[in-house]
Amino acid sequence: PGVVFGYEEKDHMHTARIIPDRGSWLEFELENRKELLYIRIDRKRRILATTLLRAIGYETRDEIIALFYKTQKEKITEDIIAEGTLNNMYSAKTYYGKGKDEKLVRAGERLIPTTLDTLLRAGINEIEVIDFEAADSLNSTVIINCLDKEDFPKDPENPFKDEPSREDAIIKVYSVIHPGEPTTLENAQNDISTIFFDPRRYDLGEVGRYKLNKKFEYEEEITDRVLRKEDIINTMKYLIKVFIGEGVIDNIDHLGNRRVRSVGELLMNQLKIGFARMERIAKERMAIKEADTIRPQDLISIKPITAAIKEFFGSSQLSQFMDQVNPLSELTHKRRLNALGPGGLSRERAGFEVRDVHYSHYGRVCPIETPEGPNIGLIVSLAIYARVNKYGFLETPYRKVINGRVTDQIEYLTAMDEEKYNIAQAGAKVNEKGEFEDKYIAARHRGEFLTVTPQEIHYIDVSPKQIISVSTSLIPFLEHDDANRALMGSNMQRQAVPLLKSEAPRIGTGMEWRTANDSGVVVKAKRAGKVVYVSSTEIRIKPENSDNLDIYRLIKFKRTNQDTCFNQKPIVTEGEIVEKGDIIADGPATDMGELALGKNVLVAFVPWMGYNYEDAILMSEKVVKDDLFTSIHIEEFEVEVRETKLGMENITKDIPNVSEEAFKDLDDEGIVRIGAKVRPGSILVGKVTPKGETDVTPEYKLLNSIFGEKAKNVKDTSLRVPHGSEGTVIDIKRLRREDGDELPPGVEEVVKVYIATKRKLQEGDKLAGRHGNKGVVARILPEEDMPFLPDGTPVDIVLNPLGVPSRMNLGQILELNLGWAADKLDIHVSTPVFESASEEQIHEYMKKAGLPLNSKTILYDGLTGEPFKNEVTVGVIYMLKLAHLVDDKIHARSTGPYSLVTQQPLGGKAQFGGQRLGEMEVWALEAYGAANNLQELLTVKSDDMTGRAKIYEAIVKGENVAMTGIPESFNVLVQELRGLGLDITIYDEDNNPIPLTERDEQIIASSSVKLDPNK
Repeated sequence: PGVVFGYEEKDHMHTARIIPDRGSWLEFELENRKELLYIRIDRKRRILATTLLRAIGYETRDEIIALFYKTQKEKITEDIIAEGTLNNMYSAKTYYGKGKDEKLVRAGERLIPTTLDTLLRAGINEIEVIDFEAADSLNSTVIINCLDKEDFPKDPENPFKDEPSREDAIIKVYSVIHPGEPTTLENAQNDISTIFFDPRRYDLGEVGRYKLNKKFEYEEEITDRVLRKEDIINTMKYLIKVFIGEGVIDNIDHLGNRRVRSVGELLMNQLKIGFARMERIAKERMAIKEADTIRPQDLISIKPITAAIKEFFGSSQLSQFMDQVNPLSELTHKRRLNALGPGGLSRERAGFEVRDVHYSHYGRVCPIETPEGPNIGLIVSLAIYARVNKYGFLETPYRKVINGRVTDQIEYLTAMDEEKYNIAQAGAKVNEKGEFEDKYIAARHRGEFLTVTPQEIHYIDVSPKQIISVSTSLIPFLEHDDANRALMGSNMQRQAVPLLKSEAPRIGTGMEWRTANDSGVVVKAKRAGKVVYVSSTEIRIKPENSDNLDIYRLIKFKRTNQDTCFNQKPIVTEGEIVEKGDIIADGPATDMGELALGKNVLVAFVPWMGYNYEDAILMSEKVVKDDLFTSIHIEEFEVEVRETKLGMENITKDIPNVSEEAFKDLDDEGIVRIGAKVRPGSILVGKVTPKGETDVTPEYKLLNSIFGEKAKNVKDTSLRVPHGSEGTVIDIKRLRREDGDELPPGVEEVVKVYIATKRKLQEGDKLAGRHGNKGVVARILPEEDMPFLPDGTPVDIVLNPLGVPSRMNLGQILELNLGWAADKLDIHVSTPVFESASEEQIHEYMKKAGLPLNSKTILYDGLTGEPFKNEVTVGVIYMLKLAHLVDDKIHARSTGPYSLVTQQPLGGKAQFGGQRLGEMEVWALEAYGAANNLQELLTVKSDDMTGRAKIYEAIVKGENVAMTGIPESFNVLVQELRGLGLDITIYDEDNNPIPLTERDEQIIASSSVKLDPNK
């Protein structure tokens, strides 16, 4: 809501809209060619702007002119008339002759010599004219043109009538809003006074009023949420200013015109719909039921409201499953801004402008962190210090500068407030007194970069990193990376899997502690005190001035939404004194209270026998042996016990047609024991479902009555471990309806089994640095074969040097240099973004550590012991293991489920599908003339149902493979053609018809159809 000014190119007109939260839209259109201003109410027929002004109470030309123009007095003499100085000026008032009806000149009329003569003869020697040039006066004749264009009904009783009256205007406006309705003056007057000025019919909303106040800079704050006459007049004034080039068109992508709609507001909108439905139902019931027997509960149905809430949280596009891979991904997900969803844009409609970085994003939205692909620029992240104000606009903090001196006073500005000021950057040199050291300072103003004196500066940035998001602020040496790679680096940190042993980065940015602290995965002390007890599951602290112990229970090996492991471990010892807010236990991917997503590893940049071609990574076996990149993953499997039409399902160990071996880990009830090692196909929960019984013989009935359920016809519907999963059972949860657990209708019991797997690093896993340098492990080499340093230390990872120059992410090289020095000196270095360590500082640390300044050293090949020809860049880089694990992607199928219509195998790992052989793959096989392979792939390995059954039988029996049949997709095509009314029959080489369906067989059997070769 608010007022928006724009320009429509195809109609050559400037437009303005006053959009309320609830009520009628008021649109203004200024035709550029004719210089006329029109108004539309609710997209109806347009009327002249002056007609609306008359209808709302400005009755005469004099009043309307006075609203828009300033005046000045001019003398009239015969000499002045002769000189013509007053020609082409406009009168600001109406001047009358002897009678009140005789108008010598009307307000807004152009003065010509004959008119001036008439005025002078009537004894008027001073006239008020419009002063277009004065301050606060419009320098345009648009309003005058509208007054001249007005039409009005002639009045036989008043032949001197030359302008519409207020009544004429009211009736005109009413007839446009309600076309075809009979009009009475009283009705029309009431309707016009309520349509914009009555709170029951019109509400600008808090935001709409705030926007109008900001736009028109009212002296005193207006709190009325209905329109005021001043709002309409000011909108017209500003629109005319835009037309003559004195005002600016609103940019829809400016953050001053975009607001954040939070959960509460979105939920409120859903609830409004729910309540409206509830009200309608209640009114309908009131009309039907008898008043004396009625009860409130008979009238009011809460279903619409519960449905609205359920729909909002259950199926809204904006109600998302929390990303819990690691603490950073959780924190970033909560700080995300989304332009999609209900009431927003759609991916298809969003153009380049909406997605692009805008100058108003500075300090409010991160220009780097956004997804790659169709959502780029539509989903963004909140900048570090940004906050949302009560109207939903984003604000960012600045330090105030008074008379060229930087103060410690911090002010939050919205994008609109910022437009008026010159803002210096945080890197400007300031002395201890807060004075700028340079004569001229680089400053920002409305997206322009200026050089100004200290006196002209109004604000200064609070920090160099205020423009970026949390995720981006964790990339050291960010300013040396290309933006595209920084984007990948930001996004990939969110996919880092928490490792078995977390290790803080040697080179950080100083944001690691704050991120871990704010993410909520670590445990903080509520009060200061002394640690009196520590175990892996509990910490007890005795506060300083209280006898009650503070007990902190830690979360152990819990599954997250993404199947990673959430585990907390204490980092304090008994007897230690802690302060309020101190971190006392680490969570996943944190180390001593700092975010630790990966590992510091020794890296060499050298091509090695093609194993690191195209971003592939060569790994040392030592990394696997030492469990550097080992992570724990926990999967949840659940089974429901339902009430079926044929009876209850049962959890039992007594499953038909299953070997004893399969039961060895099940308890008496048929549920797997905790600690059991399970593989694909292992039974987790034994369950049987009653089968539909055919005609029951008396003997069967007798058996049934003697042996009870056992002899009954049941089928095995046990929960088994799916393909590609294995591990150890770590937990079992049973939820029963009889124990009071809430379960969906028809479900009597739910059993959940949790399986944990230790995943070591293996070929095919994806690793990445923090600079967008990602790759896949191509080979794990024995430690002794890895290239080694002159002192005999083998490197952990070998990367390809070609991955650096074209990608322009040099941050990784600086990290490698400083990381090596930090590792040798056993220190952790913090180099904040945009204030990173300089080359001189890095060299200083390299010298201290006794390392070569350029980080290059002779490297020896582990296989031959020979040195490589040239020196090689070596150092320590922080590498992350990403959630794209080869175990989750690898997939194989022999036989499995088929699609119902086409009878072809399903696709994808989740459906246990096959590998698609598409059009282009067929061309490749055709090019090689591999006819038999091709026939096999397109028939028995796909949708030839009889052929695949025969071939399976032949393989089992060890016989030669039979010939192929007709693929099902051919039958589908024939049936489709038959559906179009074309009779199609297929014949063999002997001209005998080939049956495709059972119906074909019957038709062929009943008629001896044969094709005549002579026809």
